[in-house]
Amino acid sequence: MGLGDKISNKAEELKGKAKEGTADAKNDSDLKAEGKADQTSAKAKQAGEEVKDAWKNATD
Repeated sequence: MGLGDKISNKAEELKGKAKEGTADAKNDSDLKAEGKADQTSAKAKQAGEEVKDAWKNATD
C-alpha cells in the first residue's frame, strides 16, 4: 500500500469519526450514519490494500 493511500484512507476514517462525534452532539442520526459509512468505507479500502500488499509480498 502506498503512503498516499494509507494517509487518504486514514483521513477518511478520521473524517467519519468526526462526523459521528458531531452527530452525537447534535443528536443527528443521519449524520451519524454518514460518519459510520465513511469509516466502514475507509476500513474496507485499507483491508483491500493489505490484501494487495500480502499478495505482492508472497509473489516476490
